[in-house]
Amino acid sequence: MQQLGVRGLPEWLIIACGTWLVGLGLYFIFIRPAFLPEDARYMGAGLAALQAVAPQIASWMGKVFTVMGGFMAGTGVLILLVARQEMPLRSRGAILALAVIGALTLGLMSAVNFALQSDFRWLLVVPPVAWAAAMVLHWRRNLG
Repeated sequence: MQQLGVRGLPEWLIIACGTWLVGLGLYFIFIRPAFLPEDARYMGAGLAALQAVAPQIASWMGKVFTVMGGFMAGTGVLILLVARQEMPLRSRGAILALAVIGALTLGLMSAVNFALQSDFRWLLVVPPVAWAAAMVLHWRRNLG
């Protein structure tokens, strides 16, 4: 395995993002409440009003977030595998897959959170920026 340094930085950035996705997924499965204050603010209705018209909405959202968290954590595990085993081999297919994965997971999540004016939007911009930096660094390294 490569050591952390100029040549290993792209892998470490992707490993950090994969680890973050696993942690975020576990947060969604075990900790995240069905509704955050920003959710009610965006929808323009409080939880009590939502429950009045849809009594099981909190239970349903809990299940939705459990499934979504499982997908996040599972994706993070696959990212860790690719970053540790395929990136050092400079596999073009793995890098293309990682670029698409980053856009569809971290990039899309960050963009939607900005559109929703999420309280966490500035925090959620960090992983896609780190991901993009890793892709650029890896691409530049492979040109040489």
